[in-house]
Amino acid sequence: MPSSTRRRILTTAATAVTAAAAPTWLSSTWAQKPQLRTTPGQTEGPFYPLTIPADSDFDLLRNGRVQYKRGQPCWIEGTVVDANGVPVNGAVLEIWQCDQAGHYHHPGDGGQADPAFQGFGRAAVAPDGHYLFRTLRPAPYSGRTPHIHFKVRLDRRVLLTTQLYVTGDPGNERDLLWRRLNEQDRAALTVPFMPDINGLRAHFPIVVQV
Repeated sequence: MPSSTRRRILTTAATAVTAAAAPTWLSSTWAQKPQLRTTPGQTEGPFYPLTIPADSDFDLLRNGRVQYKRGQPCWIEGTVVDANGVPVNGAVLEIWQCDQAGHYHHPGDGGQADPAFQGFGRAAVAPDGHYLFRTLRPAPYSGRTPHIHFKVRLDRRVLLTTQLYVTGDPGNERDLLWRRLNEQDRAALTVPFMPDINGLRAHFPIVVQV
């Protein structure tokens, strides 16, 4: 057998053995798609509830049997996935915000919030990653542009705390926290609230590191 042919055979065999011996995790790494960019975090702020209210479901426009009728009602929906795009099974999403007059249900805000507005809600993430809230298009208050606070929990862990903003709101450029965001982070946290049946609708996809 010519030496050149023998070298080709040995090289091919060595390559096959190396590939077969490669660890499973390395093979799977080669096959992975690029990871998604995680949703940027922001401060929790001073008005997270001291105690969770008795009515804390997905509908913030109804507190017990009382319906809140001020402002613009809206639906906020999206998905909660990990950096590989896999739904975060068992995650719980929390949101909280001020009422149309700019008041939170919190003693630090003077206890002036409208009792008809629930102000805080929780929703379990569905097996396919989806979530849904019915609430109020966020309203401004002194020093802040309209925003909604979000928190993602998984068991006892907090995976993300952040804030959602309204695309095109004139208060954004005057808001210190919004202005501190870079261009990519602004795009991730600022979404349009578009007209829809029974109010406005906003889509806010969330990516967390599990």
